[in-house]
Amino acid sequence: MSKGPPEHLLLVGKVVRPHGLEGRLRVRSYARSEESFLAPGTVFLKSGSGETREHTVLSVNPHKTVLLMELEGVNSLEEAEGYRGAHVFIRKDALIPLEEEEFFWHELIGLKVFLDTGQYLGTLRHILTTGGNDIYVVQEGEKEILIPAIHEVVSEIDLKNKRMIISEMEGLLDLNEV
Repeated sequence: MSKGPPEHLLLVGKVVRPHGLEGRLRVRSYARSEESFLAPGTVFLKSGSGETREHTVLSVNPHKTVLLMELEGVNSLEEAEGYRGAHVFIRKDALIPLEEEEFFWHELIGLKVFLDTGQYLGTLRHILTTGGNDIYVVQEGEKEILIPAIHEVVSEIDLKNKRMIISEMEGLLDLNEV
């Protein structure tokens, strides 16, 4: 048990509430698939009090809009209730390698975003998931710009130089002027 997750951990979900009487947890996943929870073998749950505990993952199954996770040592509704609202982390070194031109969200957050003309738009602050594609929330001061994460708009992602280049589609920036 330790206070707060170390730098080598990555947030992948949040416990919504217990599920059933046997200690399973309903988890809102920030990861692409349940394999992100299974492959590392263990997860770290950080409760609202700041305490972080490591648990071996026994199973993870999709259920409606959440995942149902079964952990070693969490065997009752009462034990599972103690993790309501807890953040779920995995070790960064346990991440499943991505295909070329795929990126983890933690790699993208903080990138400086520019138009292909060189105009600076702001910093990528958040990523929203939608049914079709993700939306990058770029912020400069109080101004927010929503950028669709599609190849037609995102021309280049340069992690080494911490920047993203986008091509302006007709009306893209106008929509953000509302």
